[in-house]
Amino acid sequence: MARLPVGIRFIVSFSRDQWYRAFIFILTFLLYASFHLSRKPISIVKGELHRYCAAVNEGEVEFNSQNQKASDVPPHQRPDNETDCGWAPFDRDNYQQLLGALDYSFLCAYAIGMYLSGIIGERLPIRYYLTFGMLASGAFTALFGLGYFYNIHSFGFYVVTQIVNGLVQTTGWPSVVTCLSNWFGKGRRGLIMGVWNSHTSVGNILGSLIAGYWVSTCWGLSFVVPGAIVAAMGIVCFLFLIEHPRDIACSSTLTAHSKGYENGMHRLRLQKHVLMEKNKPLDPEMQCLLLSDGKHSAHQNHTIVLPADAGSGVAAISFTGALKIPGVIEFSLCLLFAKLVSYTFLFWLPLYITNVDHLDAQKAGELSTLFDVGGIFGGILAGVISDRLEKRASTCGLMLLLAAPTLYIFSTISKMGLEATIAMLLLSGALVSGPYALITTAVSADLGTHKSLKGNSHALATVTAIIDGTGSVGAALGPLLAGLLSPSGWNNVFYMLMFADACALLFLIRLIHKELSCPRSAMGNQVPFKEQ
Repeated sequence: MARLPVGIRFIVSFSRDQWYRAFIFILTFLLYASFHLSRKPISIVKGELHRYCAAVNEGEVEFNSQNQKASDVPPHQRPDNETDCGWAPFDRDNYQQLLGALDYSFLCAYAIGMYLSGIIGERLPIRYYLTFGMLASGAFTALFGLGYFYNIHSFGFYVVTQIVNGLVQTTGWPSVVTCLSNWFGKGRRGLIMGVWNSHTSVGNILGSLIAGYWVSTCWGLSFVVPGAIVAAMGIVCFLFLIEHPRDIACSSTLTAHSKGYENGMHRLRLQKHVLMEKNKPLDPEMQCLLLSDGKHSAHQNHTIVLPADAGSGVAAISFTGALKIPGVIEFSLCLLFAKLVSYTFLFWLPLYITNVDHLDAQKAGELSTLFDVGGIFGGILAGVISDRLEKRASTCGLMLLLAAPTLYIFSTISKMGLEATIAMLLLSGALVSGPYALITTAVSADLGTHKSLKGNSHALATVTAIIDGTGSVGAALGPLLAGLLSPSGWNNVFYMLMFADACALLFLIRLIHKELSCPRSAMGNQVPFKEQ
């Protein structure tokens, strides 16, 4: 009998359920990356919506002085949809406040909607809820870009578009986090979600490159194309997303000998013959942990099928009930300031690079992606460290402590040249994005499955929405404050960001003290399983 090819041997070495989990991991990664892809264009297009009048006029005066005799076009005449300083109404002296108001409109709506989104998401099928949000988000992202093609100069049009887009995008985060947590147990959650959360940076990078490609020639396409991508991914979501392992009869076989399985910081030992004798149904989360081993039993009749939803018959947790979970308030307030810093970079970094390094909008957008590259490594590093140290709050606190002086150095040496800017973008991205990524993924999932919930599976989306919704308040304030402070100098913006990092650290002090003084996690969710 011929030996199987290497590729086929690799495929069959994993169980059916492991392949499903890998598929869900990749699918949810791409779904939320497309959300971030659609948020990035506004920061890239800012440099085109308002351009420096002096530079534009000098170039045009020289060109028109040489060609005025050969043309009937008077000097300084531009297309109807554009002025000398950019696109009306952003061609005014208060353009920074107007651009800041666009950011604030989106993020404020996002913050308010997030509190409601988690509650609604607990009561609706995730697949339908997420599909609706992605289709609507794609439509309103493209609608912003249509303002270019239809020559729309109403500030109210762009504000309303941003508000509605912010509301519909709140369907994304609670849905994907809940879905991923359904498929993966608590073991190595920091690492798994640290890698998965790199979708934020990947989406930002792709959004920057796509928007930057058209920003100087037809900035309307910088919104229309990302909008089409989000809508297309919404269709993919509707066709392929599987909300829970039980929906496809997730099952596993047990090996004949005792095996150890990692669950957070503790070891879980399961013996096949004891389980079979007791004939107890296996907990769904424990079942998914077993799938990570990838080995099969020789006795195919020893199959354990997941029971019905462990949370069936249990009412979804209330908003106040979620707030009572230990750690939710502290991490929510910490994320408020951490996300303030992260989203200020997200929406204003390209314009800052344009002003400091004197690059055009396309090159500034491409250079700003290095911040997101650093964010990928920062998120993974935070997950690995928190898993190894078994201390989520302490990991966040350490990175926040290092981030504040790093931002000061960035504001100082980024004016020295392009090389210094590149180095500081990578380092700042890692330290700023690390705590933000850890809190919105692993910490939210930990708290959503806290032992005080006694197995209630309907709490995760609500807890995730509360934490991310509170963080989104900071995300709304950061870009707005940057728009108000930047006219007085970019140094004031960086002082604001350093102060925000210090406040984020302050709200974690109690949890850090508890982690360092107690051998167990301050969140208390990693409870050792008894040996069976």
